[in-house]
Amino acid sequence: MSSGSHHPNLETLAGRIEAGTGVKLAHCYQCGKCAAGCPVGDEMDLPPCQVFRLLQLGFPELDEKVLRSEGIWLCLACETCSSRCPQEVEIPKVMDFIRGEALKRGIAHPKSKDILSFHRAFLDSIEYTGRLYEVGLVADYKMRSRHLLKDVMLAPKMYLKGKLGLFPHLIKNRSGMKTLFKRTVGKG
Repeated sequence: MSSGSHHPNLETLAGRIEAGTGVKLAHCYQCGKCAAGCPVGDEMDLPPCQVFRLLQLGFPELDEKVLRSEGIWLCLACETCSSRCPQEVEIPKVMDFIRGEALKRGIAHPKSKDILSFHRAFLDSIEYTGRLYEVGLVADYKMRSRHLLKDVMLAPKMYLKGKLGLFPHLIKNRSGMKTLFKRTVGKG
């Protein structure tokens, strides 16, 4: 085998991440620039550089710590971390892969339920109307998350200030949007 080829060890989470994303975790040398620039870094139990370090070590118990962490669910995929990274590591791509792996294993952080509920409600709003419909988004999220009465008194105030429309604004080519979702999200 030539020195230029590298085959990831699929027995480790790091190896599966590398194979699935093409991101080389070894390129991260824990400079901390990702965590320093992350808008939610202070809220994370494990900031990105720590996630990468635990994965680099390759121990199953550390992989599980990463998979169970809240921090992977707080990642906004804003790419501030990647833009600051001197190694140009695509951190959001890795975080997305890790979230998927946590879901497959059924060990996602308990707070992930609300994040996933919001994500699905947001995508549903875009898929069905072609753009964000706030009232539909909130109703869908509240049904999925079961937070039915939380913040309910904000709606009338927002409506009176003209911040909420009762009816969605539909785009012209909604069937094209459905086709796009079918191809990218696999729905249909």
